[in-house]
Amino acid sequence: MSEIELNDISERVKNPEFGPWLAQASILVVDDEPGMRNFLLKILGPRCKFIEEAENTAEASRKLDQQHFDVVILDNILPNMNGLDWLAEQRAAGFFADVILMTAYADLDTAINAVRVGVVDFVIKPFRSNQLLNSIARCLDRSRLQRENDVLRHQLNFPAHQVYLRNNFVGQSPATEKVRTMIARVAPIPTSVLLTGPSGTGKEVAARSIHSLSDRADKLFVPINCGAIPADMIESELFGHLKGAFTGANRTREGLFLHAQGGTIFLDEIAEMPYLLQSKLLRVLEDRRVRPVGSERELPFDARFIFATNADLEERVAAGTFRADLYFRINVVQIQLPPLKDRGHDVLELAALFMREAAQQVGMPAVEIDEQVRSYLLRYDWPGNIRELRNFIERAVILGSFPEEAERSPLVPAQTGGQSLAEIEKRHIMAVLREVGGDREEAARRLGISRKTIDRKYVSWNG
Repeated sequence: MSEIELNDISERVKNPEFGPWLAQASILVVDDEPGMRNFLLKILGPRCKFIEEAENTAEASRKLDQQHFDVVILDNILPNMNGLDWLAEQRAAGFFADVILMTAYADLDTAINAVRVGVVDFVIKPFRSNQLLNSIARCLDRSRLQRENDVLRHQLNFPAHQVYLRNNFVGQSPATEKVRTMIARVAPIPTSVLLTGPSGTGKEVAARSIHSLSDRADKLFVPINCGAIPADMIESELFGHLKGAFTGANRTREGLFLHAQGGTIFLDEIAEMPYLLQSKLLRVLEDRRVRPVGSERELPFDARFIFATNADLEERVAAGTFRADLYFRINVVQIQLPPLKDRGHDVLELAALFMREAAQQVGMPAVEIDEQVRSYLLRYDWPGNIRELRNFIERAVILGSFPEEAERSPLVPAQTGGQSLAEIEKRHIMAVLREVGGDREEAARRLGISRKTIDRKYVSWNG
């Protein structure tokens, strides 16, 4: 390679012309020619996160067992074994990564055989560096999109209320601040976290907050509801499977755990995981390796785990339905999510947010949250927590008014942290006004009240 070509490569290192994911990629080069391996290392080394080389199929197999690779660049003519034959063996043993085939012989038979064993792209020797880089970028984009689509499809199993507040743990109450402090403390470290608390208290919101504040924020967050997946399918959904591993397995499929490579796995309702699968999960947590159903190979992977439950796991352990060793393994750091009734005037902030989002979602006008309704929101116990509040607000938007008991709630001074309801209300309205730069129309829209209400309250506060 000439000095001019090397300088050209060096200049393009800083230019993300080959997609945003190359700098995060791990790549394995399999080629018996030292000159070609050296050429590829010079091209890819400065651009990707991790690169390894193998001069034969035996060395390549060992490295696949030790390390996850996003892309394998494979020469077809290798000593002792044809590259496509080796790839066919790896696919049968459980190998999911994208493969780019390098070949000097672009005949039809080679192309057909390559497609059959799962080659994603070709580069024909001799090739220019940008041809290979574009091929890698296509592989990474394709893999990322496929994983994101699978995760989004799986999220359809989650209740609709969890669409809201995904990355925003709302509220300023002492109970909320305590949770927020814990989240900030554990987010930067890779330790597993157990989120506990009643149903509907925002455990997924807390999990997403931990992910977004961690160094894994640019990777996938994969939420998995253990109670929503049929018991006979959960192992395949989590770990993946090979084609023909069981009846109906018509294609090889990477599991949700491998989708989360480098990111975060959120296992909600962990208490509902089948007992037999709990031992396999424990092994995954200990070894950081996954064995797809029907596979002979355990695949290395790296992901952070966050668990959540509304059950008493110690009671489940005593009853023999939850493994004690798994409980001790996941209960490293526990964060208790408080019920809504213990979060004071957070309910007003949440109600205003839900009012705005529900009105946008159903395409109907917001309903004013007046003083009587605010008093009701603060007094009610909310046994269904945030989920119940969200449904309460959405129902009011659809019907055009709140129920009679809310609209006729008595205005008895409600003390919250030493402040009256009127003081809490004033502080909340003023906070929203500050957020919107004093725009009363926008503040009224966010609060779910009329502009006239804000004007009237301003007069009373200044009178």
